[in-house]
Amino acid sequence: MCESFCWNVGFVIYNKTTKELFVSRDRFGIKPFYYIHTGSTFYFASEIKTLKASPHFKNDLNINQVARGLQMGWLGYNDETYFKYVKALPAACNLFYSDGKVKVEQYWKPETGKYANLSFDEKKTRFYELFADSIKIHLRSDVPVGSCLSGGLDSSAIVAMVQKISEGLPYKSFSIFYEGKGDVDERPFINEVLKKYPHVDPVYFSPTDDDVRNHFDKAAYHLDAPSSGSSFISQYFLMKLISESGIKVVLDGQGSDEYLAGYMHSFYRLIGGMLQKAKLADAITETFAVNKRIGNSGIKTISHFGKSMLSTMKHEQYLYDFEFKNYYPFLVSANIDDPAFQLDKVPGSKLDNFLYHLLFTTSLPSLLQYEDRNSMAFSVESRVPFLDHRLVEFAFTLADEDKIKQQDTKYILREALKPLLPEAIYARKDKKGFVTPGESKWLRGPLKHLVENHRKLPDFTDKSKVKQIFKDYQNGDNSKAVLVWRLAVLGEWL
Repeated sequence: MCESFCWNVGFVIYNKTTKELFVSRDRFGIKPFYYIHTGSTFYFASEIKTLKASPHFKNDLNINQVARGLQMGWLGYNDETYFKYVKALPAACNLFYSDGKVKVEQYWKPETGKYANLSFDEKKTRFYELFADSIKIHLRSDVPVGSCLSGGLDSSAIVAMVQKISEGLPYKSFSIFYEGKGDVDERPFINEVLKKYPHVDPVYFSPTDDDVRNHFDKAAYHLDAPSSGSSFISQYFLMKLISESGIKVVLDGQGSDEYLAGYMHSFYRLIGGMLQKAKLADAITETFAVNKRIGNSGIKTISHFGKSMLSTMKHEQYLYDFEFKNYYPFLVSANIDDPAFQLDKVPGSKLDNFLYHLLFTTSLPSLLQYEDRNSMAFSVESRVPFLDHRLVEFAFTLADEDKIKQQDTKYILREALKPLLPEAIYARKDKKGFVTPGESKWLRGPLKHLVENHRKLPDFTDKSKVKQIFKDYQNGDNSKAVLVWRLAVLGEWL
């Protein structure tokens, strides 16, 4: 039972005879584990705010993490947090504590670079079976289960499979939308799912400016770190809606993009790998497909080609180092480690390397922290069936073209679940994520008071650069709106 179901946990076992602690965290870090170790004492908790009650808690900032948060949007890295003396147990790791000493060992990682000798039809069948079994397991509950539904491929696939497994099951879905000028409203895609599965009962909520203003402090308090973007507030309202509807267990679609190549940057690694292997015709075909997807814009085409060429010549560490130092103006003037993070090279293709680090370093750890904090703020158990380790292990046996085929990201998922998906969802090419108007509108409206926080930023930030960035933003320039959000929220958090 434990092997097939108890995946999303962190736990501690104390041996009274030997006076040893054994700690373990789930394979992907779905649930958190923080600790303070000093001398012969060891404090642990699932939230950093709990550890503040410890007599050994120190408020010293981890400047390396501040820099990573501003430049990359990460909420943590490996065992590091925003606090210098508070550690996180990394995903898929065990911790042993005895005689005042801590030892951490990784117990699992997906094998990369060994590809399945199967036809694509066999791969589709296997993926479908694994996904269906994961949904069955994640539906086990003594209380009703619902689903987050964004209108994207991942959440739609979950709802579709739930209805396939339990045909006619009354089932609630939960969605957030915005109707302002230029805002993203995904209800037309959600309606396609509802038309195909009429037993799904949709529940919607559209946060107003007053809602955002009144709940921002609560959402930020639960997060325990400065947010890297405004989408976490939408997720906060989503979990609030779920709780108020009487649902205590919900399925969500986190994780699929990270190992099935759902992000635009996946194309650069795919094409870079093709060029490196002298598959020029394949690279040209894929480049034309991407150009069609991004609208055949001259500037975008040049940018795409340049990033693909860079991926051909450089490894992941270089690419992320370059982004860390150059994507935004570098604002931390204090000394930080060089490199500020380490991305090990794993066996397999360039795309495999990119996806591996999305899972364990660069993307998913932060998304899971948002997921846990927002759901637990309302005592909702959020389950993420795409993060079944069997699915992830199988995905890393797939060839690159099983994950991306011309314009289609997450190709194996689309094709495996095609019979269950509405045509509009199956054929959808755009990647929206949790799009909110926060960076461009909320900081000029209900959260405009946060903009003044840049004056409160400490001396380790480059004040002259920060002042100019905020001046440009207040004059209508949105080109660095995400960075403005990160600076403003960092100031508030501090």
